[in-house]
Amino acid sequence: MNKTIESAFNEHLNAELFSAYLYLSMANYFAAENLEGMATWMRIQFDEERMHADKFIDFINDRDGRVILEQIDKPKSDWSSPLEAFQDALDHERLISQKINALVDLAVKESDHAANTFLQWFVTEQVEEEANVQPIVGKLKMIKDNSMGLLMLDEQLGQRSPNDTANGADPAA
Repeated sequence: MNKTIESAFNEHLNAELFSAYLYLSMANYFAAENLEGMATWMRIQFDEERMHADKFIDFINDRDGRVILEQIDKPKSDWSSPLEAFQDALDHERLISQKINALVDLAVKESDHAANTFLQWFVTEQVEEEANVQPIVGKLKMIKDNSMGLLMLDEQLGQRSPNDTANGADPAA
């Protein structure tokens, strides 16, 4: 495996692990706020981000590279509202999309066709990730301080299952 690609993939692996850590922190915030549906939604995101990290680990190992785990930064642990938390999630997914796009550009520059092919799944996945969070942010903006609306959305988000993401379904749509 090209050392430039290996280094960039290891750096991104750490970003995926941070993403998992961030979603776990958000899940715990929602649990403390008695918003169990939102906590469930974020726990599923946590699991999904760990799966993304596993894909990078497997790819690096399959290419005879060396996986280097770095320290994971402490994520934010408190938000002023569910809207702020989900807006942070959307902003974070947009950042991860930029990082994936930069990896694609690097794979093309380095003529690493296997890395480029591997990354195409993540390009599509990031479109889905942003599309899953965006309507929740929109609904939370509409809800504002309406506690009944918040509880209804919380219940709806609690219906999400890990299979929903595997099939691209959005339980908040």
